[in-house]
Amino acid sequence: MAKYSKIKVLSAAAESGLIPVFYNSDIETSKSVLKACYDGGIRLFEFTNRGDFAHEVFGELVKYANSELPGMIMGAGSIVDAPTAALYIQFGANFIVGPMFNPAIAPVCNRRNIPYIPGCCSATEVGNAYEAGCDVCKAFPGDVLGPSFVKGIKAPMPWTQILVTGGVKPEEANLAGWFKAGATCVGMGSNLFPKDVIKAGDWAAITDLCKNALEIINKVKH
Repeated sequence: MAKYSKIKVLSAAAESGLIPVFYNSDIETSKSVLKACYDGGIRLFEFTNRGDFAHEVFGELVKYANSELPGMIMGAGSIVDAPTAALYIQFGANFIVGPMFNPAIAPVCNRRNIPYIPGCCSATEVGNAYEAGCDVCKAFPGDVLGPSFVKGIKAPMPWTQILVTGGVKPEEANLAGWFKAGATCVGMGSNLFPKDVIKAGDWAAITDLCKNALEIINKVKH
């Protein structure tokens, strides 16, 4: 069950501005990546439901984080239906993220005081998600929508909080574009976890990437 309240999770996301997005079927690799992110200052982590038995790996990661990484908030991503959301909540997810908006997921999360962050790519989807109780919407795919989408949504609906995932890079020009457009937070996957770095087990490089990304975000947000 969730260890952190909805308010705590949303506040941490807005404060840090960065949520790593990661999946690996190997629990030891996943633990090493999670620890590397933690050492780099990361306090929210999205593990995606992208393989068989992913929920079992996630469950072990949550136990590891609760035991060894105080303050690390674990969430589940790539969630497309309510039963899967409920499963991950039972395994300790503190927030649920999806590639699209499924209105059946919202009450499952709301009932347990857990943020549901659905993927949206239109004003109508954003409006429907907010009506269903979603405090943050995910602009996805970010590389297709672009920063102008974020700016455009916030013009008539300035209360909207947006997490951008897809096409986000740990580079100042890229990150400045998103945050100046009005993004609340960004999710970063492959650009934060290069395949060759993961394969080599260079966890120090992951830590450095996280530190640098957080420093850039802190600079461009203010």
